[in-house]
Amino acid sequence: MKHFDAVIVGSGASGGAVAYTLCRAGYRVAVLEKGRLIRREEFSKDELAYCRRDIVTPCLFDEYHLIEEKVGEKWAATPTYESGWSFWNGNIVGGSSNLMSGMLHRMHPDDFRLKSKYGEIEGANVVDWPISYEELEPYYTMAEEVVGISGLAQKHPFAPWRSTPDFPQPPTKENEVVKLFDKSCRALGITPLVTPRAVLSKEKGHRNACYYSNFCGSYGCSSGAKGSSTEALLFPALATGKLTLMSHTYVKSLESTKEQVTSVVVIDTVTGKESRITADIFVLAAQAHESVRLLLNSKNRHHPNGLSNSSGELGKNLLFSAGGSGQGELHRESLKGIGFEALMERGLFVNRSILDWYYIDHWWDGRFKGGSVEFMFEHQNIISRACKNNEEGGKLIWGKALGERVAKRFKESKSIRFEIFNDWLPNDDCFVTVDEAYRDKYGMPVGKLRIAGHPHDLKVGNYLAKKCEAVLEEMGAKNIYSSVSSLPPQNLIAGGCRFGDDPKSSVLNKDCRSHDIPNLYVADASFMPTGGSVAYTWTIYANAFRVADHIVRDLSET
Repeated sequence: MKHFDAVIVGSGASGGAVAYTLCRAGYRVAVLEKGRLIRREEFSKDELAYCRRDIVTPCLFDEYHLIEEKVGEKWAATPTYESGWSFWNGNIVGGSSNLMSGMLHRMHPDDFRLKSKYGEIEGANVVDWPISYEELEPYYTMAEEVVGISGLAQKHPFAPWRSTPDFPQPPTKENEVVKLFDKSCRALGITPLVTPRAVLSKEKGHRNACYYSNFCGSYGCSSGAKGSSTEALLFPALATGKLTLMSHTYVKSLESTKEQVTSVVVIDTVTGKESRITADIFVLAAQAHESVRLLLNSKNRHHPNGLSNSSGELGKNLLFSAGGSGQGELHRESLKGIGFEALMERGLFVNRSILDWYYIDHWWDGRFKGGSVEFMFEHQNIISRACKNNEEGGKLIWGKALGERVAKRFKESKSIRFEIFNDWLPNDDCFVTVDEAYRDKYGMPVGKLRIAGHPHDLKVGNYLAKKCEAVLEEMGAKNIYSSVSSLPPQNLIAGGCRFGDDPKSSVLNKDCRSHDIPNLYVADASFMPTGGSVAYTWTIYANAFRVADHIVRDLSET
């Protein structure tokens, strides 16, 4: 039986950050990853493989979830192998960090004290965080340097303060559409901001700069420019000689006594052989809903309701990202302010965000927490774009008519898109359990996710969508539309292992250490009691670096 100083379950953003820190401190670490290692030279821009098949996620007939939604007055659960609604996000070494678009923001200091700042909202389980922005800020800065975040520090009322004057990397190259975007925003009294990205604009160590492939989000990076866990954290950790990276390793359960975790039970997904691995410290970093599932599936006579669940809070207050999206078309014949050829230049980023509506204080609209908005070009996937243009008058078209329509759409216009991020308020009808009647191919109960948003989420999302549509109108865009829904994007999942100071109302303490089991930590986004109004990724990296420092201190005392 192999023994390590620390075992980390999951190799994504949080698992990589913990491994990086512990290995550099001299500790022997094992990272367990269900998927395989895909090296940068193996990545491709194959839309069928990465976006329409399961090359980087499990087959849903083998591993799936139950999604419970309200139908009328009753809750109905549907296996994802029936709906096709997959809640897997990049089951390869490095996890979904390989596939992100890399648009990152720090959470605002007020996001750490949501209840104190904005008060209670009926039907929402809003609480303040047990740590402050001031405590996390050094780790946001650390992530900038280690992960490699490019950007431009700009003054703005809702931009969080920073301890360094600027980003370690300048912004990535921008399409000339930003001239039109910036001018249109200023005409409306809006301040456009350069979007920070976990994408290198310059070479850094073994990683090359961005080569502007035109296909970033949903795909792995062939230059190493994207700040994935694999490139930024795991490869440097392997270079220390202290990391054992165990791919093709499915974790069934954690074995424990009343006081501590003693081992993990794993299955080699290639040979099917089961074995155990022991360690002094165990860290879960499997993504929020899967870390909860693992803790629930690890119940025993000492912990009959699952590990770290004496509070009964395990799995509760699951979070997604509320908001929505929309877009409009910029056409050759009506484009203003920039040349059409410049607009159509491939690969360059839009790199623009709006934070003006992070907090709304208006004499008519009222006072409430708003959100952030990212602007980008429509994803350049050829098949999905073509499928959006295969109807006319409500009827399918094909043959020559379809070819001419698609060619005109691709050659004579370009769509600019926005994505809205606002708080998904934690509530009693959004949580994770397991269902003994439904099991994956390894015989383990699957995760059952009940999903329900709070009505306030939709109110904020719709408010922001109207603001964004006005920006596109000012730009001269046509065929503008937006969509705000209570159905969440499955790529941003948090909560379920809420951290806090009171063991009766939280699963983890402020260091993300289990209240019940001292040698068990949870480092992924499940610690978050609220999600803020930005994508979580930068906060996941930063908090994992913070947690890793606490683990180093813990190990040094054993």
